Amino acid sequence: MLVFRTPLTIMEPYHSGETSVEQRESDILIRVEGITSSYGERRILDGVSLGVSAGQITVILGGSGCGKTTLLKNMLGFLVPNEGRIVYFGKEVRGDAPAMVEVLRQFGIVFQNGALIGSMTVKENVELPLIMHTSISPALRDHLVRVTLARVAMSHAIELYPSELSGGMKKRAAIARAMVLGPRVLFCDEPAAGLDPITAASLDSLLLDLRDSLGMTIVIVTHELESIRTIANRVVMLESGKVIFEGPLADALVSEHPTVAGFFARRHGSEGGVDNFFEAPQP
Repeated sequence: MLVFRTPLTIMEPYHSGETSVEQRESDILIRVEGITSSYGERRILDGVSLGVSAGQITVILGGSGCGKTTLLKNMLGFLVPNEGRIVYFGKEVRGDAPAMVEVLRQFGIVFQNGALIGSMTVKENVELPLIMHTSISPALRDHLVRVTLARVAMSHAIELYPSELSGGMKKRAAIARAMVLGPRVLFCDEPAAGLDPITAASLDSLLLDLRDSLGMTIVIVTHELESIRTIANRVVMLESGKVIFEGPLADALVSEHPTVAGFFARRHGSEGGVDNFFEAPQP
């Protein structure tokens, strides 16, 4: 049975000023423990371990081919690790398909391209998860859609179609759809990709607001250096299928590891291209 949470009552509010530099075991919602993952004979992940803490923004970094896509597919249950385990909310669900379905219902996913359905209005796109996964009344669905869109400053666009939206508006609508069921963890693939600096900064502010006011736990894949400096609580960096850094942003900024140091030494505008880690079909 789906445990329904409204987007305004996800968990206890998170206060960034009280964040401990150390990651407390009791705060970890998702624990990845020594997983390996291979495609045929080719090993992609090699002993990867990390923790996703409640009420924090965890950013996953790494160059193309380092294993980010495979890591996220394992975390989302799309792939099963060859070795190691992933613990969700204190429980291991490996091999238990119904339990994994329940875990997935506590996740929201924001695809890089938004993946909005072009033939549906913003309201209809955001309402779709409520229709598919709940039996609440149309009136309550309408109320929750409007509350959620107001939360992401999209009330004015409720009857517009995706083709009528700017890039930033599409991202906000996609975030609204991902959070309308009140997920415990929100996964975002390159949320600022393709946006101008002002729009990207506005989206960063929205993600910070979701964290600070709703206690939202967020996992983000991004290469945008300014966004990382603005929103990240913790950083996980992969190289050749291994975690080369996991820790607070402040520690990453002064890391002496050459790859980590090199990444944060880049100037704005030199980030290069991005990968599309969640492959969603265009509507």
